[in-house]
Amino acid sequence: MTYDELHRLYHLPFFELLKQGRAVHEANWPEADVQLCTLLSIKTGGCSEDCSYCAQSARYNSGIEVERLMAKDDIMERARAARETGSTRFCMGAAWRGVRGGTQRFEQVLDIVRDVSQLGMEVCVTLGELGPDEAVALKEAGVTAYNHNLDTSPEHYPNIVTTHTYDDRLRTIRNVQEAGMSVCCGGILGLGETIEDRLKMLEVISNFNPQPESVPINSLMPMPGTPLSENAQVDPLDLARMIAVTRIAIPKAKVRLSAGRTRLSDEAQALCFFAGANSIFYGDKLLTAKNPAVEKDQALLAKLGLGTLAPNLSLESPSASLNRPLSPATADEAKCGCC
Repeated sequence: MTYDELHRLYHLPFFELLKQGRAVHEANWPEADVQLCTLLSIKTGGCSEDCSYCAQSARYNSGIEVERLMAKDDIMERARAARETGSTRFCMGAAWRGVRGGTQRFEQVLDIVRDVSQLGMEVCVTLGELGPDEAVALKEAGVTAYNHNLDTSPEHYPNIVTTHTYDDRLRTIRNVQEAGMSVCCGGILGLGETIEDRLKMLEVISNFNPQPESVPINSLMPMPGTPLSENAQVDPLDLARMIAVTRIAIPKAKVRLSAGRTRLSDEAQALCFFAGANSIFYGDKLLTAKNPAVEKDQALLAKLGLGTLAPNLSLESPSASLNRPLSPATADEAKCGCC
């Protein structure tokens, strides 16, 4: 969708926007089920990048303890526990700038992915930048989705990250699609951006070809020691608006109500589900931030009468191209940075 179309939608009267978002949701997701995902940090802290919201950056005194890549047996134990509590997607994140084929750590990750992929869950990883060969290797090992968020608009990104560019980010997404993996790509609200920045980010994401399979909408969890540690909480009504617009713009995606749920009441979460969210991170911890307990989420879903999505192990990207303005050839026009 274009920015003008997204702007018109976002500024509709609140209930009219939710009505439209709900109609699109029901047309594309009639079963009203929610995807349960578990996120595990398999390598924590010590990252060389300067993402101003991230406690894992080595540049900030956030108190995060630097940890090496987890042992495969420990990861498998956590993956099995996630499956037993109902998760259908297991997401693994590593605090790296990126990965390179032929290195010991990348071979270790491939070995872990091969084993996790045998558990009957979808496998998602977020490892930073990917080249084409690394993307193919991850696909062949069993990765079904690769997460690489844009975080905010091209215009606002230089205020958030300076250590790599927006083109770097888009190039990784292209490599993921060309390898046949599905793309999980969203953003973070609360980075000091404007409403226009949020919509410009969504304009970029909605014009991916194909559109992302899932779109996480995160609310900033301010982390001590980071430049954004004092940022204000995102208004829950603004969050619901953004979810409704995302649902309309990317109708077949799973829209994930992601980081920040510990700050939302049950009523606010219910509003977001009504607006079009149908995926959550499930478990007591995200990469470094708290998340609602499994039992609390189970109780909420039961009260709302929401079921859970089964895993889709055949996820793939049906097209390798990205429409303008997303290709590296044209993204230079944005003149911005990206994490």
